[in-house]
This record gives sequence, structure tokens and C-alpha cells, in this order.
Amino acid sequence: MTDANAVAEVPVPPRLVGRPFDREALVAIRQEIQAAHPRTRAEIARRVCRRLAWTSPGGNAPLMSARVGLLRLHRAGLIQLPEPTRTNGNGRRLRARELRLPQPAPINQPVHQLAGLRLERVGSPEASALYNALIDRYHYLGYQPLAGAQARYLIVWEQGLLGAIGFGASAWKIAPRDRFIGWSREVRHQNLHLILNNSRFLILPWVHSANLASKVLSLSARILPQQFQREYGYGPVLLESFVEHERFSGHCYRAANWVWVGQTQGRGKTHVRQTPGVAIKDVWLYPLHRDFRRVLQHRG
Repeated sequence: MTDANAVAEVPVPPRLVGRPFDREALVAIRQEIQAAHPRTRAEIARRVCRRLAWTSPGGNAPLMSARVGLLRLHRAGLIQLPEPTRTNGNGRRLRARELRLPQPAPINQPVHQLAGLRLERVGSPEASALYNALIDRYHYLGYQPLAGAQARYLIVWEQGLLGAIGFGASAWKIAPRDRFIGWSREVRHQNLHLILNNSRFLILPWVHSANLASKVLSLSARILPQQFQREYGYGPVLLESFVEHERFSGHCYRAANWVWVGQTQGRGKTHVRQTPGVAIKDVWLYPLHRDFRRVLQHRG
């Protein structure tokens, strides 16, 4: 493992999972990795949250967000994490029979004929492995771990799986969204956690059910605020999603009463400059609170 004097060899990101970050914080993380006992990724995340005073809006240690941030530093070569004690659930190290991936079977019924349609919260390691494997295999963007507070669901009906949908941390800076809200940079930094990003939405390729996608979006909007209140101690007030215009029409968002507010400028989710190869995307928003602007503009 490189020592603390090598911190300057690789550029240190100015932000990590939505938080200001610098060399001093990186050195502190390296020290906690060395001091951790047992030397596991979970224990390191707990120590880092305590050392850097990372807390969620609900007052808890954001362990999942911390683990995502630590993994990014590890992959960038800035820190060296111990080997994971178990598979990360993305399905690559699990056999297909253990995951029980659905077998392709055409489904053509309209949504009102899909008895028992519901969203099942991903809460167990088995459900997490299945969700991640589905996204990795069938979603065009593939699997990536979500940062920060999040919610993942399997879309099911009485005869099996239909797809998956996931929500995580919102984009740091999106001009059309920020104009729509009308907040300052300082207030955005304070209240950004109140927006959730619909980062993944998958209907399995053999499922062709009229109005299913818009129904799933509506179900998500109905259950997300209560779930976040229970699990994180606060409720989101706005949903966002970015849809590649050349690939998808966004019709299901419009049908679910989401609002189109403009397009991105070809930047990554956290970048401030144009990123080569990043597609231009339509920006769709869905208010979860009647006074969402007032809440998001509030300076605490």
C-alpha cells in the first residue's frame, strides 16, 4: 500500500459522494484503514463516518454512501481496501441457479390485467443480488452501485418478475432542474438530498405491457416518501430522471405526469465540464410535495 506521502500522485476529487473532500480527508481515511479491527470494508466505513463526522440528514452514519465513496477511491488508486468478505451482490460471482433469473416468456397483457402488480423492496442479500444481476444483464447502462440514501425495487406480479427500478442520490448540478427549482448554489448544497434520481428503470425485454412503465413510476412516487421517512428520517420532495432522447421517447414519464424541463449539456452526473461520449439527455421531474419549491429553497 502506498503511504500518505503519495497522496499527491493521483488528483484528489474535490467532492466525494456529495461531500467536500480534500487531501486531509484522504489521509484520515488511510489512517482509519490501517487502524480498523477487524479489517473489513464495513468496519472501515464505520470508522471513516465517525472520523470525518459524516451523518445523513436523519442523523445516522451514511454507511452505504461511505462504502460507495471508499470503493471509488480504491478504484482510482488513492487507497487500498481489503478484499471484500463476500460478493457485492452484482451477480457475477453467483451462479444463475442461485439467483433464479427469470426465463424469457412473452408477456403481452395490458397493465390492468397483471394481477398482483407491486413493487418489492430490495432488502435482503438475495434480492440485492437478483436486482443487480438483472440490471447488469438487461439494462443498457449496466450495473453500478448507487450512492447515498437509496431505494431499489423488483417489479413483480403474481406470475413472476417484470423488471426493476432504482432511486439514488441526485445529480450535483443540472441547469434545467436548478432553474425550475430556483435555488442558489448554497441552498442546493444544503437541500440536494431531498431530490432522488431515478437512476435505473428496467422492464424485461420480453415484457410488452401497455402502460406498465407509467404505472410503475406512479407506484414508486406513492411509496418512496414513506419509505425514506422510515429508513432515513426524512422524506424526498422531488424525483428526477435523465432520458437519452435518441434512445427513448420519455412517453412513460409524461404519462405518469412527470414534467419535462429541458436537456443536459453532455456532462457526467458530477462533472462540471463537457465529457466526451456522454449523451444529451432529457430532464424529467416529478414533485412529491405540493410546496416542493418552498421546501427546496428554504435556507436552514
